[in-house]
Amino acid sequence: MKSAKQRIGEIIAVLYKAYPKSRTVLRFESPHQILVATILSAQCTDERVNQITPSLFKKHPTPHDFASADPKVLEMEIKSTGFFRNKTKSIIGASKKIVEDFDGAVPDNMEDLLTLPGVARKTANIVLSSAFQKAEGIAVDTHVKRLSQRLGLSKENVPDKIEQDLIAIVPKKDWIDFNYMLVLHGRRVCPSRKPRCPECQLRHLCPSASEFYPENELNIPKSFR
Repeated sequence: MKSAKQRIGEIIAVLYKAYPKSRTVLRFESPHQILVATILSAQCTDERVNQITPSLFKKHPTPHDFASADPKVLEMEIKSTGFFRNKTKSIIGASKKIVEDFDGAVPDNMEDLLTLPGVARKTANIVLSSAFQKAEGIAVDTHVKRLSQRLGLSKENVPDKIEQDLIAIVPKKDWIDFNYMLVLHGRRVCPSRKPRCPECQLRHLCPSASEFYPENELNIPKSFR
C-alpha cells in the first residue's frame, strides 16, 4: 500500500464526499460556551453534553458567571458528564483567567488558550476552529487518534505527536474539516470495537481493513490492492 503522504489526498477527497458539511455537534453560541462544552465532553458523549448545556448556559451566561460559580453547585450541575470535580476546577479556573487576564474574552490564539487551566491542544484547536474559524493545528480526540492509527497516518500514541504527524501531511486548508470528518467517520463507520470495513468508503486506502475482515469480504478491486 502507498505511504500515508501518497494516500492522504484521496483519503481527504473521500471524506469530503461522505461528510460535506461536517462540524462539531456540540451546541454553542459563543467562544466561551464551546470552551466549556469541550471541557465537559472529555470522556463523555457530545449528546450528554448537549443535554445539560442549555440550562447550564442559561444559569451561567458569561465567563464572569462561571468564574464566580460555587464549585459544589457546579459539580452537581455537570455531574452526569463524569470527572465532574476536575471539570469544575477547569471551567472555573479557565473562566477566572479569561476574566482577569483577557478582559472577559476567550483568546483567539493557541498560545493564550494554552495558558487557561484545563486547556490542552485538543480543546484549544476545537475552540479556534469552531468559534473563530482558525486553523492552528488538528484536534486529536479519541476518534481522530483511532482512525489516524488504523489508516496508517501515525504510529504514535500521544495526541500531540499524532497531531504533528497529521500536520505534516494534511494540507493546512483542510485542517479544520479533517478533524470533524474523522470524528463523524469514527462514529458512523469505524467505531473502536467493531469497524464496519466492508461498507467503508476508505477500505481500499486503509491498511487495517484486512486485520478485521478477510479480503473476500472487503471487495476491494485489484487495482487498489
